[in-house]
Amino acid sequence: MCGIVAYIGPKEAYPILVKGLKRLEYRGYDSAGVAVLNGALHVYKKAGKVSELENYTIGKDVSATIGIGHTRWATHGVPNDINAHPHLSNSGNLAIIHNGIIENYDSIKQELIKRGYQFHSDTDTEVLVNLIEEVRKQENATLEDAVRIALNEVVGAYAIVVIDRNNPNQLVAARKGSPMVIGIGENEFFVASDASPIIEYTKQVVYLDDQEYTVINRDGSFYIKTLGNVIKSHAIQKLEMSLEMIEKGGFEHFMLKEIFEQPKVIADAVRGRMNAQDGWIKLGGINEYLNKFANAKRIIFSACGTSWHSAMIGEYLIEDLARIPVEVEYASEFRYRNPIINEDDVIIAISQSGETADTLAAIEMAKERKAMIYGICNVIGSSIARASHAGSYTHAGPEIGVASTKAFTAQITILTLMALQLAQARGTISSSKLREILVELENIPAKIERALKLDEQIKEIAAIYKDSSNFLYLGRGYNFPVALEGALKLKEISYIHAEGYPAAEMKHGPIALIDENMPVVFLATNASAYEKIISNIQEVKARKGKVIAVVNEGDKHVRSLADHVIEVPATEEVLSPLVTIIPLQLLSYHIAIMRGCNVDQPRNLAKSVTVE
Repeated sequence: MCGIVAYIGPKEAYPILVKGLKRLEYRGYDSAGVAVLNGALHVYKKAGKVSELENYTIGKDVSATIGIGHTRWATHGVPNDINAHPHLSNSGNLAIIHNGIIENYDSIKQELIKRGYQFHSDTDTEVLVNLIEEVRKQENATLEDAVRIALNEVVGAYAIVVIDRNNPNQLVAARKGSPMVIGIGENEFFVASDASPIIEYTKQVVYLDDQEYTVINRDGSFYIKTLGNVIKSHAIQKLEMSLEMIEKGGFEHFMLKEIFEQPKVIADAVRGRMNAQDGWIKLGGINEYLNKFANAKRIIFSACGTSWHSAMIGEYLIEDLARIPVEVEYASEFRYRNPIINEDDVIIAISQSGETADTLAAIEMAKERKAMIYGICNVIGSSIARASHAGSYTHAGPEIGVASTKAFTAQITILTLMALQLAQARGTISSSKLREILVELENIPAKIERALKLDEQIKEIAAIYKDSSNFLYLGRGYNFPVALEGALKLKEISYIHAEGYPAAEMKHGPIALIDENMPVVFLATNASAYEKIISNIQEVKARKGKVIAVVNEGDKHVRSLADHVIEVPATEEVLSPLVTIIPLQLLSYHIAIMRGCNVDQPRNLAKSVTVE
């Protein structure tokens, strides 16, 4: 959850650390801190956002060419100055930053207390830095060896960077279950949770694998080892992102920018992967394992949050088009309920960040049972990408807003191509129908552009309902998962209670909530269930509910019933989620802004859930 950044080189470290923390703030913004080493080890930390830290350090000694920084999403201990990172060891010699959770921290803490250690925070991280110090003292070990030995004693997930007051020429960093990337510049090194703090300075990076650590020296040397003390070699990779991709580009918020980027995102996702005229689809990862997919007894999706909603659409697509049985699992439940997984199953893991802890754990469990793993993620070099047998990148570009928007539509686009390629391979779709859908998929970016032009109309609707306490979102078929996603977006960023349901399920409970104060959002674009949706709308109106309907352009019937109608371009039903989600994203955005909420950094949330 947390964001970590470190620097060693000839430049002043503090400005690099603070700028990096601002770019990592989407990972957590409960508190922030830095430690800089310039003969003395200075630690400055403050509850709140990075701007609070900046104000706090005005006039203080921050001059140094080595330092570490951290922006926190609280796990152990409430967000306050004391629990903020970095944490010092009892001697004051070691400082650490940490993303993750040490599960056996309490037993280690009790043993350290017996040995005379005192603890000032409620965090597991302070326990870890003192464990490293104790190992160093007992074993007369180097910092590297102390870190390695200590990490072999802990249970949990971590990405850590440690510095030593007595050695201003070295950083030691390690990871297990939490992401870490090393940037290699001109006689300088950067360490971070992701590439966003690094891209301004270098595009040369190395990604650490699980249970590896690195020792980085000021003289320009570094090496990577396993926790078993075995040297590892890693190829230097080139970052594909640019600095412009992680800036707002004239938009007021990252979320709004990312909503408006979706036409380009979808065009990028299909580029080179399909040809509508010739009727072919080629997802690289699918090609390699086409027989495995085509002959699978079952496909199981494992995902969390918005990615779980994408997976539900994937279930509709694959079962509808390719006729393969599909199950969709919450990764957090899947990994704990002792599921039946066979060698002829295919597990598809979906994650924007590629670092979601529960999804990664589900992958490892499935791999142990010999299932084939296919990853769909956005971040190149991420843990899920490396843990999968094959996969597809969504190529959505960095998504900074905590509430996912463009990642959702990019995932659906990949899943659509996947379903069509499998249908073609299995002979469950005609050539004419395949071309028809592919042509329409090529047209989707332009149709989203038209949907985005409804922004002002949606803003007016938002102004009417911004003070509502509850919302209900209803859809059928392909639009049911869209209803779930629309409800999630609203509650994530506006803090209004919202629920998504299959429209037919309204009568099985939710209808009891409907009165003149209840806005109900209907997704009414499905030709296959149109009359049924009309009936559901009439049931809501009979109970004085307020109806906001998303319909196809030119729909007169729903307009005669609904309080508000949002007309989107009609498309193939299998592609409709790509269009119908757009007004729901905009509605949630505008309601949240009108309520004074921070849409890019909603309370209690972080972008990448890298801890359980």
